[in-house]
Parts: sequence; C-alpha cells; structure tokens
Amino acid sequence: MNIEQIKFDEKGLVPAIIQDYYTKEVLTLAYMNKESLEITLRDKKTCFFSRSRQELWLKGETSGNYQHVVSVKYDCDADALLVEVKKDGPACHTGAESCFFNSLFEAEDYSSFTPEKLYKLIKDRKVNPNEKSYTTYLFEKGLDKILKKVGEECTEVIIGAKNNDNDELRYEIADLYYHTLVLMIEQGLTIQDVKDELAKRHVVDHKVKQEKMGGESK
Repeated sequence: MNIEQIKFDEKGLVPAIIQDYYTKEVLTLAYMNKESLEITLRDKKTCFFSRSRQELWLKGETSGNYQHVVSVKYDCDADALLVEVKKDGPACHTGAESCFFNSLFEAEDYSSFTPEKLYKLIKDRKVNPNEKSYTTYLFEKGLDKILKKVGEECTEVIIGAKNNDNDELRYEIADLYYHTLVLMIEQGLTIQDVKDELAKRHVVDHKVKQEKMGGESK
C-alpha cells in the first residue's frame, strides 16, 4: 500500500473500520491520520487519532487489549480503511467485544448466529455447568460418551444422504457439527485450529496444482 493514495479529509483524517480477523465481526470505527496509519503499518498494531483529545493513541496501551493487524485495505474511493485484526481482548471501552452492541433495528428473520458463538456457548456449559443442559451432561459423562455420540451422528449423516433426503441430511449434519464442537472443546481444540489446518491444506493444494500444470506444459 502507498499511503499517498489514501484520501484524508480536510482535518487530515480517514475513518478506519476495525474487523475481527476470525469472526469477521465489526469491532469499532475509529480515525487515523497519516502518522497513526504509518505507526499501524510499521508496528502491526492499531494506532488511532483521538478527535476529542487531539492526540495519537495506541489501542491497548493502557488496557492491554492490543489489536494485532493482519491486513489493511482501502475502499474504491481510497477514503476509508478496513483493518482486520487479531485482538487481545474486548474492543470497546465498556468491556464489550464490539462497540456495536446497541440495536436500532432488526428484521424479524434476523439471526446473529455464528459457529463461533455456538462454540462459546458450548464451552460455557463446560466451564459453568448447568444440570438441565444436555451439553453439560455430555461433558460430565466424559470423552467416551462424546465419541459415541459423534459416531452415531456420522451414521445418521450417511443414512440421510443414502435416503436422498436433504431435510434429513441438513438436520443430521447440524447434529454432527454440534457434537463435533463438543468433542473439540473436550480435547482443547478451537474453531481457528481447524481453519488454520484447512488454510494450510489450501496452500499445499494450490502449490501441487501449480506443479502439475507446470509439468504438463513441459
């Protein structure tokens, strides 16, 4: 990126949308001037310009909730930034994960469901047991019970596919996904661990394809 391409406003600022690299949740909207953007790119941590205090501020300098920069992109007009980060803690000064937690409007069919939120809910059932919770029951019964359920759900998925019934298949895949998350938490794996593994395979697969194509052209 060439910073000279960025169109700062009359006050020398550009809005920066901060997004969680893992969940893609929008964390906050802040502003950067040229100096804070240069610091952000150099140190790989978000640095903003405070319009109220009229000074630079490094996110996490006092709270410890640093935001480690993964990518910085700018829009088609070069007058707004999108910054993907891996965060050390909540983005909001209130302690909320995102600054955008107040709802002005939600459609009737709106759903904020994400696999990451489901993972957190399941993990909470392990850390804070609820005797009425099926999830807590699985954790209390231990690994063998969880593995048995995963095996059962694998069979159900196969049956659903063999029956050529997509409604049944969708339902059983959801069951398998849930029980797999329970197993992951029991074994200390995260969704990001799996994503990272898939990403590594994607890179390897891409290289293999390139090598094959190169060999065929010789």
